Amino acid sequence: MLVTFKSKAAAEVLMYEEHARRILDLLDKDVKRGIITAAETPGAIRRLEAEIAESRLHPASEEVERDVRAHHNEQGDDNEHEPPEYVSFATRAYPLLAMLRAAQQEGRDVVWGV
Repeated sequence: MLVTFKSKAAAEVLMYEEHARRILDLLDKDVKRGIITAAETPGAIRRLEAEIAESRLHPASEEVERDVRAHHNEQGDDNEHEPPEYVSFATRAYPLLAMLRAAQQEGRDVVWGV
């Protein structure tokens, strides 16, 4: 399922629910429906930036590596699959972070599920 983030300060941001959940859990928000008010935006930006910085300190998790190994043979020369490409937390979170920054500049809220 998709989550659509909206703000009058930026274009909509679409994200798979499973990826949005990690971000919204950091912000103590419900993934189904919610709001980050203009007053909450600076704190949300700080938390998200801190998590992005932390995620960059660690390589791909063991869970991701297991998943890659499950889909590719031991020699890594599976001709029937494209090479795996890991998408980092920072890459997934950046569009929402940009929206939050724009919302902060304009004093706007960010909403989803409405």
